[in-house]
Amino acid sequence: MTKEKVMNRLYERYIKPTEQKAEKYIGVEIEMPIVNLSHQAVDFAVVHQLTAAFLQEFHFVPAGIDEEGHIYSAINQKNGDVFSYDCSYNNMEFSFGKEKQLRTIHERFKIYYSFVQHFFKPYNYTLTGMGINPHRKLNHNTPIENGRYKMLFHHLSSSSKYAFLPMYFHHYPQFGMFSSASQVQLDVTKEELPSVINTFNQLEPIKALLFNNSVLLGENEELLCCRDMLWENSTHGINPHNVGMYDCEIQTVDDLLHYISTVAIYCVEREGKYLNFTPVNILEYFTLDTLTGEYMENGKIHSLQFHPQPEDIAYLRTFKFEDLTFRGTIEFRSACCQPISDVMTVSAFHLGLLHKMAELKQLLAQDTSLYHNGYSAAELRRQLVNHHLPAYIDTEKLYELTRRVLDVCRQGLAERGFGEEQYLLPLYTRIEKRTNPAKTMLDRLRTGENMDNLVKEYGRISNDEDS
Repeated sequence: MTKEKVMNRLYERYIKPTEQKAEKYIGVEIEMPIVNLSHQAVDFAVVHQLTAAFLQEFHFVPAGIDEEGHIYSAINQKNGDVFSYDCSYNNMEFSFGKEKQLRTIHERFKIYYSFVQHFFKPYNYTLTGMGINPHRKLNHNTPIENGRYKMLFHHLSSSSKYAFLPMYFHHYPQFGMFSSASQVQLDVTKEELPSVINTFNQLEPIKALLFNNSVLLGENEELLCCRDMLWENSTHGINPHNVGMYDCEIQTVDDLLHYISTVAIYCVEREGKYLNFTPVNILEYFTLDTLTGEYMENGKIHSLQFHPQPEDIAYLRTFKFEDLTFRGTIEFRSACCQPISDVMTVSAFHLGLLHKMAELKQLLAQDTSLYHNGYSAAELRRQLVNHHLPAYIDTEKLYELTRRVLDVCRQGLAERGFGEEQYLLPLYTRIEKRTNPAKTMLDRLRTGENMDNLVKEYGRISNDEDS
């Protein structure tokens, strides 16, 4: 395909769905680690029993079955909710069908979550609200036996092939099997795209301050949110435009379209097989005659030559913090899984601020406590995912800025008229105490708190719930 045709297809896939949006909806995705409190690996047989019981209780129908016959994804055809496992059977995910109110989603979440916890209790298992599975070293961190997840694991395990690149690769190719996120998708119109992406990109350091909750215990406890590092220093980050933050300003829709054209494609599907290959820029991809991809079958890696096809744009996968999707939504994906009692904080934060974009932009533009100190938004994010703040930052002024951001958010939610501002209360507490879930966990561990107690506490659906 010519460059013009590729650009037209990218426009049709990503920009066109944002045109003439009549109504705006919310989509929420919550990933949670499964923890065996007996300090042994999670037994996937128990997980499969739970799946069967969940489907029967809530009338979900299978949507994905692995090569061993196990259900890894199921959908409620009435409301669009999806019950699934992300990357492995150690990580559960609830994805909710689009709704207009957060309260509607939260009520369904509580019903599903309570059922799972009740089922797990006799096995001494629990879900918990931590961004890194605290028992990751005990678990079987193996991918779900299907083409996509095996392809993904193979791709992430291939970093040694890129030793010639001037970048650092971490040694956690299995990170998708022990990391959990809280993500929200919000409808955005075409006209709003540049402003929303720029403003929320600028907000990422403050989000780190509030939502840090991913610690590699015993390895790097200074890093309170290792999510960024796990994605950016993996093969996903070979092209940095596929991950993380925007390092340039998106002023127009054309700017955004051209940015999308700079990302790399690394997988396609052929003959029913998921193939991964050396990441290549999407424009360059369509200038190639043939490529060689790899797939796993019967525990062995096989090669297959293939030709680029126009439909391959559907396999373009990015992991931006503000990620424009083919649904006409922006997916905000930088936040860790939160303690379950605070499960709606991430969605409420983005929803309220999206409703008050002008006020948020003005507040950030006038700030000098964080910005205008010689650092970009991306550099500030890298600083604020750490336990200790840089010396040049005035902590009091930083938290005052964060409180003012939260006040704007609260006003936005209040104007929606659904009582959603209640979900911000835990964030005000974090500001008052100058903490976040990762800091709280580490501080309590260092004073002798038992990890199992924290796992249970972070897994409680309410702060009033009994131990």
